Amino acid sequence: MRQVKVLFFAALVFLLWCRAGEVQGKVYIDIDSPAFQKFSIAITDFQKLPSAAGREDLPAWFSENLGQYLNMTGLFNVIGKKAFLQDPARMAAPGGRIEFADWTAIGAEYLVRGGHSLAAGSLVVEYRLYDVVKGEMIAGKEYSARADDRKTIVRKIAEDILLALTGDGSIFGTKIAFVLKKGQNSDIYIVNFDGTGLTQVTNFGTTTMSPRWSPDGQSIAFMSYRDGNPDLYVRRLRDYSTSKISSFRGLNLPGAWSPDGRRMLMTLSRDGNEEIYVKDLGGGAPRRLTREFSIDVSPTWSPDGRKIAFVSNRSGSPQIYVMDQDGKGVRRLTSEGNYNTSPAWSPKGNRIAYEGRKDGRFQILAVDDNGGNFAALTTEGGQTESPSWSPDGRYVAFSQKIGGKSRICVMNANGSNVRVVYESGQGCISPAWSPRLK
Repeated sequence: MRQVKVLFFAALVFLLWCRAGEVQGKVYIDIDSPAFQKFSIAITDFQKLPSAAGREDLPAWFSENLGQYLNMTGLFNVIGKKAFLQDPARMAAPGGRIEFADWTAIGAEYLVRGGHSLAAGSLVVEYRLYDVVKGEMIAGKEYSARADDRKTIVRKIAEDILLALTGDGSIFGTKIAFVLKKGQNSDIYIVNFDGTGLTQVTNFGTTTMSPRWSPDGQSIAFMSYRDGNPDLYVRRLRDYSTSKISSFRGLNLPGAWSPDGRRMLMTLSRDGNEEIYVKDLGGGAPRRLTREFSIDVSPTWSPDGRKIAFVSNRSGSPQIYVMDQDGKGVRRLTSEGNYNTSPAWSPKGNRIAYEGRKDGRFQILAVDDNGGNFAALTTEGGQTESPSWSPDGRYVAFSQKIGGKSRICVMNANGSNVRVVYESGQGCISPAWSPRLK
């Protein structure tokens, strides 16, 4: 039993919210390659650590929940336990060892094993990730937290595994802001990537909409009729203090924050029709970027801050356009369909998602920033709108209305692995994915 304990503690030790390096070098695999196939992974039940108390249901609970988190990514094929050839309990027994051939025989490329102990409300969980083809451990940690925080531990382990295999595991710590309608009013809410932790951000008793995250994830800009006019506000999430940023007569609609967080794009109707402006958040008046008799709305920055995508009906119907950050060099981006709006620029910089009317319904579409490589990402029934990219550029959130239900959904960037994050009978719209949160 002591030998098992020693083996478990060979992994580096970290506290739950303390980040550090991997046990061994990270494995980088290009999951964006067209030839990528899902990681085939086996997850054994987490054994009770020697001389430690614990609930009998926890071993299977950890493995099942870890599998669910990995499945959320759309990048893993979790092998069913009935296929296991080696008994995980015997593998963890004194003198036991991993028979890597037994795991490769069932198609596993990676193996996760772990242990846990629970005493006086304090939970300790350890895990190891193995490359079974190479027969070596590639990641391992210990986490310590309160017993009721075990879901957070599983989420952190899933993040570690994704980081070890892809070089980026930040998706599990992100949140999605959206608008939830209740009767005649609407407010901003946020929810975790996995659909947990629903939190209300505003409560003004009026129409509040269009959430936009600051690059540091500490604030959300939005439009609200709180004072009777559609004004632009910023609410800081740390203390929920609120500042009014723009209150010209007429529409004051937030666009995207600049990548450095110093400027904000906005749509104002102060000059008679909707035009795009940029405002220095350190002070000064907004500067107008578009000068057309048409309606120009929904501006969003490219990741490097040099370009701006927006919507204009200057050609007769709403289409996506791109211009330089100073408003010059305007060019039309979309050519398919007669109604395209809500552009969202991928953090990777080469792709723009948007909503477009296709076959009589709104769907989520995507195109390269040069206008090529058009693709429809959603094809299901109902209306799908308002795309928003995850900070790693591998997922897209969107709203969907189908069968009398309104949903906030997430899918992989190629349109696969659609998952409902939140569902309401009244209406939930306008998702906005947070940046990487610390």
